[in-house]
Amino acid sequence: ELSGGQQQRVALARAIVVKPEVLLLDEPLSNLDAKLREEMRGEIRRLHDEFNMTTVYVTHDQSEAMAISDRIAVMNKGKVDQLDIPVNIYRRPKTRFVAGFIGRTNFIEGRPNGEVVHFAGFDVPKSTLGSDGLPAGTSTFSVRPQSMEVLASKPQDASGPVLAGKIASRTFLGETWDYTFATEAGLRLRVVSSPANALEKDQAVWLRIDPSQIVRVEDTPAGV
Repeated sequence: ELSGGQQQRVALARAIVVKPEVLLLDEPLSNLDAKLREEMRGEIRRLHDEFNMTTVYVTHDQSEAMAISDRIAVMNKGKVDQLDIPVNIYRRPKTRFVAGFIGRTNFIEGRPNGEVVHFAGFDVPKSTLGSDGLPAGTSTFSVRPQSMEVLASKPQDASGPVLAGKIASRTFLGETWDYTFATEAGLRLRVVSSPANALEKDQAVWLRIDPSQIVRVEDTPAGV
């Protein structure tokens, strides 16, 4: 007769009472509703900190992994693509799989040209990207929707690339606007903006990109 959340708490208590050296949690919150999942992941983190117990937490929920873990191992076809702290997994993914699996991102192609890397419609200095060792050919880069800003007028203080385009589509998600920005050259980027920044479909806009957040990713997994 226990609720789902109560059942999970009882299961945790049974596992912790024997004081194991390692606690394995395999999708422990998969059957709970969204609000209860959030409460329980906070409880799991609190218990981990209180009992100082090594915990292996298996999940397909990226937000759970980011919220609970000290380190994340992203698995791809039975191999570890990247093992790192959550902030590096999100901001500095090493492979295309990690970048696409953890959060939302845009993949763009870039090619070195002298001291800059040329993208579709804009250039970025190699030094800004931290990519002096780029191969000669085309490479894939990841840029998060939160690393760009879409504006109704051209910014006067741009510290990075600024592109002219339009709003190809938009979705209101309550906490954010989810825009698709498109240029005449065919570049399409997904951008997240605040709910106060309401722009109309087909409206002419400007996109400002933070070049320090453009990260080169490997197409093939590192795999260990």
